[in-house]
Amino acid sequence: MRTARAFAVETLMEWGVTDRLDDVRLCVSELATNALPHGVPPGREFSLRITIDGSLIRVEVRDSGGGCLETGRGGADDCGGRGLHIVQALSDDFGVTPRLLPAAPGRAVGYLNL
Repeated sequence: MRTARAFAVETLMEWGVTDRLDDVRLCVSELATNALPHGVPPGREFSLRITIDGSLIRVEVRDSGGGCLETGRGGADDCGGRGLHIVQALSDDFGVTPRLLPAAPGRAVGYLNL
């Protein structure tokens, strides 16, 4: 996760986009953390892509998982189950884009507006 967060921060700073830097960093961390146990089979990795189109920062964490994501129901004493709730709270929009290529199954998750 450290590498993914560092990549996101360095990329946005290089582009001069710092208004939502902390939000992006936290969303990247939560999406990447979620991808490992739920979308990355052994021997595979996830990828992180960040793009800007006008006022839209698109943060995509691509993994090999299928289907839609479900937000966890973590209780007050649970150690997990809140990551996607955090992403939803920080994002202006949030969703899953399935990859339709048979050679590249999986999904991409996440969006943020400036």
